[in-house]
Amino acid sequence: MAHFSDKLRTGTARFLCGRNGTDQLNGGLLVLYVILVFLRSFVVLLFPYAAVSGLFSLLILFVSLTVIFRIFSRNLPKRREENRRFLCWWNPKAAALSAAAARRRDREHRYFRCKCCGALCRVPRGVGRIEITCPRCQNTMSAKS
Repeated sequence: MAHFSDKLRTGTARFLCGRNGTDQLNGGLLVLYVILVFLRSFVVLLFPYAAVSGLFSLLILFVSLTVIFRIFSRNLPKRREENRRFLCWWNPKAAALSAAAARRRDREHRYFRCKCCGALCRVPRGVGRIEITCPRCQNTMSAKS
């Protein structure tokens, strides 16, 4: 004899079959939702006007309805295209944040940005005053490592 929880799980799985479910864009929208909720609480304290609170409430409602719509949507090609465009926008930013964090953790090297082309130059830390030649544009600069 099947338990109620088994029937519920099976029914939910049957209902969600062929639907989009969650993806990275929905995760990003949920992060935006949380940020908007926190911002609304601070902004309402600073500006106790109904219009400001109402605007934030509408934005929060729009984001939450968009997430729900995308989860239950059966138009998979369109949802996948939306997610692909989001990832094309987000992945370079995430990679830059990850690289910046890795540079901050690196205790053996110093990083300098070339003034001409903007390239990042890595040199050993603790050598003293050195001449750095940019690998991209061959510009030289003097810096303390």
